[in-house]
Amino acid sequence: MDQWYHYLLLIAVGFIVGFINTVAGGGSLLSLALLIFFGIPPTVANGTNRVAIAIQSMLGVAGFKSKGVSTFPFNIYLGISALLGSLVGANIAVEVSGATFNKILAVVMIAVLLIIIFKPKLKAEDIQERITGKYLWIGIIAFFFFGVYGGFINAGLGFIIILFLHYANHMSLVRANATKVAVVLIYTLAALTVFIYHDKIIWEIGLVLAIGNGSGAWVASRVSVARGDGFIKKFLMLMIIVMAVKLWFF
Repeated sequence: MDQWYHYLLLIAVGFIVGFINTVAGGGSLLSLALLIFFGIPPTVANGTNRVAIAIQSMLGVAGFKSKGVSTFPFNIYLGISALLGSLVGANIAVEVSGATFNKILAVVMIAVLLIIIFKPKLKAEDIQERITGKYLWIGIIAFFFFGVYGGFINAGLGFIIILFLHYANHMSLVRANATKVAVVLIYTLAALTVFIYHDKIIWEIGLVLAIGNGSGAWVASRVSVARGDGFIKKFLMLMIIVMAVKLWFF
């Protein structure tokens, strides 16, 4: 990071990552790859990236709220569960490197793509949200494990969260997206604390990256509400294909 244009590249890539993460997921794979390319050790890159994700999520939540989209307090319940899981995942991340993790994640991405393609479309009369009772508890249990993964590496989790909320809780993709962004904010703050404690963050780089991530998240949150579920579904499918190919072959 000894050249001025490296910082401009960080901001530009951060904007793309923030947009992708807010509308779908998987963008963090791009920012992590860039940080490692700059010579930052993988564990430190993972921790530094969390600074940008936290800022991105804050602005994403604000963007959705400015458009009148909020799932409070459901998102808080899921967020607390994911927070507990993220503490477990982050503590694993600071000690262990994910060697064969990329190919495993690629398989997961393909599975998600198949779900999108072949899962029967929810009928209008079925889009009645199920966010109380047993469906709330199912969500709380699932999001603990989502949090473990999110605390460990986070990349690609957005796909799974959106689809889970859409099919398990019958949320529209827009509201599922707004819930996802809020949950990611909550558990990322917990994971960030672990990385700070273990001194795995380069603050200067993380904050510069956050400028891009936050800007991309703000734009994406407002665009996704304006364009609706169709836009999000197409974007999801495109990003899943791109990320799966990248993970498997590169």
